[in-house]
Amino acid sequence: MEVAPEIEELVEVEEDLGQEDIKSLIVHNDDFNTFDHVINTLIKVCKHDVHQAEQCTYIIHYKGKCSVKNGSFHELKPMKDGVTDAGISATIE
Repeated sequence: MEVAPEIEELVEVEEDLGQEDIKSLIVHNDDFNTFDHVINTLIKVCKHDVHQAEQCTYIIHYKGKCSVKNGSFHELKPMKDGVTDAGISATIE
């Protein structure tokens, strides 16, 4: 009969770990990518709408970087790869 409490504790630990795993995809400014290229990449790769992509691009330009998407590492890794494959600097933090 002791098996049930151990299983319950394991489930609670897994739920806690899932909540702590939220990361941010950060896109960094550079001196060679155009606004249009960054906007189009955010629309294509991160599924932003035009307005969201434009705002993120301005933040990237004026602040040096912007968190463009939040999620698990597993969700963000393909997006980071898509952004960097387009020649734009990005990290997951």
